[in-house]
Amino acid sequence: MKKKTLIAEQQAILEQVKLIASALGETLAPFTEVVVHDLRTPQHAILAIHNNLSGRRLGDPATEIGLARIADDNYPQVLSNYANQFTDGRRAKSTSVGIKDSEGHYFAALCLNVDVTVFRSIATMLEQFADVSCCDGKESLAPSKSDAIGERVDRFALGLATTPRALRTKQHRELVQILKDEGFLELKRSMDTLAHHLNVSRATVYNDIKKLSVNNIPH
Repeated sequence: MKKKTLIAEQQAILEQVKLIASALGETLAPFTEVVVHDLRTPQHAILAIHNNLSGRRLGDPATEIGLARIADDNYPQVLSNYANQFTDGRRAKSTSVGIKDSEGHYFAALCLNVDVTVFRSIATMLEQFADVSCCDGKESLAPSKSDAIGERVDRFALGLATTPRALRTKQHRELVQILKDEGFLELKRSMDTLAHHLNVSRATVYNDIKKLSVNNIPH
């Protein structure tokens, strides 16, 4: 391919990459820095940067990965979720995508750098919030039989890729049949427990059971 044609091709692709980077920057703000590198000018590689978390500027040089791609067209085109670090010490998770032209040469790269510091802080807070190791007190806020019914209802709904409260009338009756066959309806206060999990009235549950009994009468 003639040099002018190749340059035109690279520029057209680069414009598309810049557009993708802009969209990713808006979608993943404010936790993800999105950078476009023009590897044809490694000393001034950064062509676009969105949600600037690293403190770099337009025209800053290529990174080590960028230089590795310039030196070797066989360098991995996609590096996903590798550990990285911003200049101020914040931890990052990075993904780098090398962009090749029709001749198989790297000429650009699209990179995403996620600031994972805030997510680690949230994870730590959630872990602390859910911690129950502070003392030896034991207490049950719901009878074990109620738990058993609730777990069976949840499993039924999960099998239909929905939630207990989103079940339809036909599914309610199918569930009631299963609970009856497995002996759950013989448990104390099973009607109240079932009504609570389904977010329906107790009368609705009784009506489902009544219809189930009618349908089971031999003809």
